[in-house]
Amino acid sequence: MSSMTTLETRLRAVRSSGRKILVPYLTGGLPGWEDGVRAAAANGADVIEIGLPFSDPVMDGPVIQEASQRALDAGATPISILEQARRLDVEVPLVVMCYYNTVHHPGHERFAAQLASAGIVGAIVPDLPLEESGPWCEAADAHGLATIMLAAPTAPDERLPRVCARARGFVYSVGLLGVTGERTSLADTATSLARRLKAVTDVPVVVGVGVSNAEQAVQACRVADGVVQGASVVRRFLQSGADGVADYVGEVRRALDGAVFD
Repeated sequence: MSSMTTLETRLRAVRSSGRKILVPYLTGGLPGWEDGVRAAAANGADVIEIGLPFSDPVMDGPVIQEASQRALDAGATPISILEQARRLDVEVPLVVMCYYNTVHHPGHERFAAQLASAGIVGAIVPDLPLEESGPWCEAADAHGLATIMLAAPTAPDERLPRVCARARGFVYSVGLLGVTGERTSLADTATSLARRLKAVTDVPVVVGVGVSNAEQAVQACRVADGVVQGASVVRRFLQSGADGVADYVGEVRRALDGAVFD
């Protein structure tokens, strides 16, 4: 049984209430990104994932790569983004998504302390394998941070319980192989992996990568406890700013709340 984090306690309560978990993603450091986070929080987000931009984002598709580059060009750094996050004052939990180099550079203990002091409650580190995650996870645990583990559609059945045992907050069920981005239909792997995870864990299971609109969010949530939406949120922010985020997150929230799930 995992030690319960603040984030996991919150998300279990959301699930128990019959609500599906909605996790919009926004790239930190973009001009006006804080207003985008506030808009997502005000329109039905249960958690908000803040991307710390990185020059070699191996998991990110073109939309999020463009957003990361814009943020870097604007002078964003992990420290500057965390300083801005500290002042956000939103009612929903904030987690960061970052690559391991961003963790390794300051050191596990220092980075965990920086996140915690900025009010961040969890971290997703997609390029940190389970087998090498021990030192970071120990530092995160010590600071009350949830390390959100990723499960890949290619993972064999015997690996999934190990991923889930180390997961805190929620298990990130990767919807398809490849990079993030919007797609015309939800991949079959999205629901099949979520179903496999739900069979081996009681930690909330949230599908991300390739969940591109409200209809696909509902489809994923027929199996999963919630969805992460990245590229579709970031694209709207790049096009229309915080208003675009507000409209879209509200649309997805209404679709999830209006759907009937078994």
